[in-house]
Amino acid sequence: MEEGKWPAIAVMGAGAVGCYFGGLLARAGAPVTLIGRPHHVEAINRDGLFLESLHFRQHIPVSASTDVAAVRGAQVVLLCVKSPDTEDAARALAPHLASGTIVVSLQNGVDNAERFRSAVGIEAIPAVVYVAAEMTAPGRVKHSGRGDLILGTLSGQDRGGPSRRQLEDLAAVFARAGVPCQVSENIEADLWTKLIMNCAYNAISALSRARYGRIVRNPGMRDVMRQVTDEAIAVARASGVRFPDVDPVEAVFKLGEAMTNALSSTAQDIGRGKRTEIDSLNGYVARRGAELGIATPVNQTLHALVKLLEEPASDTAP
Repeated sequence: MEEGKWPAIAVMGAGAVGCYFGGLLARAGAPVTLIGRPHHVEAINRDGLFLESLHFRQHIPVSASTDVAAVRGAQVVLLCVKSPDTEDAARALAPHLASGTIVVSLQNGVDNAERFRSAVGIEAIPAVVYVAAEMTAPGRVKHSGRGDLILGTLSGQDRGGPSRRQLEDLAAVFARAGVPCQVSENIEADLWTKLIMNCAYNAISALSRARYGRIVRNPGMRDVMRQVTDEAIAVARASGVRFPDVDPVEAVFKLGEAMTNALSSTAQDIGRGKRTEIDSLNGYVARRGAELGIATPVNQTLHALVKLLEEPASDTAP
């Protein structure tokens, strides 16, 4: 990427996260193509992307397509599909990616970059995303909290992976668009920290339909979140993750206090009758814990309850 020049950017999976970051990049002048579902694409091509942020409300002109081939020519691809769709998206993207194209995983979970590489042999940069955003109508995204990124290189990704200079250049692109972005020296810990945040809030928000501020103010829920966090920390440490010297439980509570209006992506998916990412959140902690011989009863329970919510209601129930 040339300094001071915008790279061509494609967003694979133009939902709330993809539209928020893609919209800010387009608003700043970057050539962006959003790839998403027909009802969003039609609205964006007709009216522009409507971004209601904490700081402005604006229709942003941006290209949109339903065709994965629209990534051709992109120098940066932001992968924003749901975690269960990572392998399918990788196989769909691979034939259209030029040599040297940078793929950035802006997804929930800790293993998407590895799964992308396993599926097609192409390295992806893992990113940690902190943003509260939701699609309120076709082509309309509402931002209600934070909006920052962390980039890094996974252990073992040093050969064939992105260089430190590439990460810094990419972080500078986001910064020019008003997106705070830092490069991490310990991305595994950052990914697990975000996973823990998701495990503490997503399922509870989906099960209760409550936003983060209400959850974190409830004493009973704080106890549950503490247990979720303790289990996940134990699993992460047994997996070799080195955390900084901070109180993870207090960090979980502070997130809810900073993003009081956030409604978890899991709650949004349940509300729309869509499949959730719970298998990559509490479900991942439970599976990894079982592999390591670590009990995770609270994460297992939250995972099972959300999976029950995902099932279609039965008309035969008494």
